[in-house]
Amino acid sequence: MSAECSSYLNADKVLVSGFSCPRAGGDARAVFCCGFQDIKYCCDDPHSFFPYEHSYMWWLSVGALVGLSIAAVVLFAFIITVCVLCYLFISTKPRSKLDSGLSLQMA
Repeated sequence: MSAECSSYLNADKVLVSGFSCPRAGGDARAVFCCGFQDIKYCCDDPHSFFPYEHSYMWWLSVGALVGLSIAAVVLFAFIITVCVLCYLFISTKPRSKLDSGLSLQMA
């Protein structure tokens, strides 16, 4: 069993000629054409070809980084808010016990 990886333009816009999988001197199990439209290689997983350019992965990474940064800022703000509220709760408690107005005496 073998697969044909068609020619493609890589990220530098250089034409890379097509090749057959498995490649000479490569892994004999790598019989499938894998990768992206602008980066192709032979591998052993038939579901590893993605009809997109490899650069779209960077946008996913940037999106994940932005999402994690926003989550970190929200978590940090929550922790600061809880600390400030705890401090205010502790610092505004009265130092002495309140006088209830009733005196307890033994009869």
